[in-house]
Amino acid sequence: MNTTTPARRRARLFAGVLAGAALVVAAPLAASAHVHVTPEDSAAGASTRLAFSFSHGCEDSPTTALVFDLPEGIDGATPVLDGAWTITRVAGDDGIPTQLTYTAVTPVENGIAASVEMDVIFASSVSDSDVAFPILQECVTGETDWAEVVTDGQTADDLEAPAPVVAVGEVAATDGHGHAEAEADTDEHAEATDHAEAAPAADPTALWLSGGALVVALAALGVALFRRRA
Repeated sequence: MNTTTPARRRARLFAGVLAGAALVVAAPLAASAHVHVTPEDSAAGASTRLAFSFSHGCEDSPTTALVFDLPEGIDGATPVLDGAWTITRVAGDDGIPTQLTYTAVTPVENGIAASVEMDVIFASSVSDSDVAFPILQECVTGETDWAEVVTDGQTADDLEAPAPVVAVGEVAATDGHGHAEAEADTDEHAEATDHAEAAPAADPTALWLSGGALVVALAALGVALFRRRA
């Protein structure tokens, strides 16, 4: 015999709704509890400003520093100065930084969005590949090592602490200073100029003939209206 009362059924239904809502809310929260990079793609050989953003601490502990161990395949890395952070660098024998540390002037509370930036030039050797940026997030209490990378059969959603990844494309044509050349814009402008130069000038004779035909048509219309009234 079913002894469940209507009140108990309502309570179970309410608990089920709460559990479902918690799962719906937890999914985007779990996805946001990462360190994200924008843009997520870049051309090799050209300078790209990468922004690494987060909005979480280590559990509930405020963030005190982000330590980047720069991956291989980097021809240049220049940290961007920001008043919220102090920056220290460790350079290799070639002068290119191998580690960048951004230390928060004031610890970043959990739930506060923050970001750090750097200008990066990817080497041609990593074109058409994904480059991961391992980051150690240090907090007042504890730390999180965002260094996991996907392996065969995995996706980023399978990882607890994935490293942000940049998809590096083909080698870009640059102006010699690491800036990509705007070839497309130049070509489009040249093509438009060529079309403008190639367009023939208006024929004066044709203009006079067109004007004369208009006058004759107006005169014929006037005669027709005069005869109709008569």
